[in-house]
Amino acid sequence: MLSVGWDQVFAWRLGRQFVAAPTAGSAEDVATRLAGVQAQVASAAEMAVAVRSSDSRARGVGEALGAGTLMKTWAMRGTLHAMVPEQAAAALSLIGSARTWEKPSWQKSFGATPEQVAALVEVVSGILAEQVLSRDELVEAVLAEPGFAHLGEQLRSGWGAVLKPLAWQGALCHGPARGTKVTFTAPARLTPGWTGIPEPDLAASTMISSYLGAYGPATPEAFDAWLSRNSVRKAVVRGWFAAMSEALTEVDVEGRIGWIPSEFADDLAAATLGDDVYLLGPFDQYVLGPGTADTVLLPAEHRSKVSRAAGWISPLALVDGRIAGTWEQVGDEVVVSMFDGRKLSKRELSGALDRLAEAIGVGGLGIRAV
Repeated sequence: MLSVGWDQVFAWRLGRQFVAAPTAGSAEDVATRLAGVQAQVASAAEMAVAVRSSDSRARGVGEALGAGTLMKTWAMRGTLHAMVPEQAAAALSLIGSARTWEKPSWQKSFGATPEQVAALVEVVSGILAEQVLSRDELVEAVLAEPGFAHLGEQLRSGWGAVLKPLAWQGALCHGPARGTKVTFTAPARLTPGWTGIPEPDLAASTMISSYLGAYGPATPEAFDAWLSRNSVRKAVVRGWFAAMSEALTEVDVEGRIGWIPSEFADDLAAATLGDDVYLLGPFDQYVLGPGTADTVLLPAEHRSKVSRAAGWISPLALVDGRIAGTWEQVGDEVVVSMFDGRKLSKRELSGALDRLAEAIGVGGLGIRAV
């Protein structure tokens, strides 16, 4: 067993996630490394990539989605993510394996039986095989088929609850934006080389390796909380980890046991923290990967300042790899609110401010502490 401290873990994560060492690569490279970028808010996805990029001219999330090299779909925790197709297919397989739409509570909430969901998968797959449709156009096409008239309200819901099981089974994904309207199409139509949804036991190694390679060391429970809010049976998730035992290294982090891909064990052991401060945007994977309940990353007494009402995740200020505050942009100033009342100087924040200014495309940013 490898034994390390939390400083080493956070130093390693900062490097692996392109926070301490921005990449000259593309949006696809960032999304691959992070195992997806949350895209509920398009601007947040763009910022997550931009602050990790050393080249402001690199292709962003929107361009990659348009090219089909990233796909946008309901993935981890039922939220929209931009992902490279191989990881998307693997994630959808694992999430779909929980078959949450077959649970009585889901059927009671959304009014669709497992048989109706199966019929929707078949109908929608056929409708979208050769076209891109807006939500309204897709709903009208579905309601024109017999047996679906009572699902009109659910299908039109902006939350997409009835559409999510279709995404998890590969029947649809988001298509190119049509102005402000969301569109849908079939993954095979959008993405060159799409090979469909793999079997969960084949998909597990892809997603576990990707997750642990960015957010490790971590447990099976932490992985499934990130993936499905612990919807997959614990024994199944543990079995996926056990099947990968030869490729993983067990790590003791100051008494917390987790796993990491063995190829990164030496890098983790050698990682050291610098004294840089980092600013990351809203809905950033740095906190969504481990989860806001990780009290080493985010002190419990400050969780509500990061995980806000209506599912909003605040922009982050990182000190020593931990979440030490939040920030917001007000005009040409960054207003930083540190949890401990510490006042960060412009000198301490100069690198982070420069990178943030470049990421959002402004000439420069001032700072104000509150």
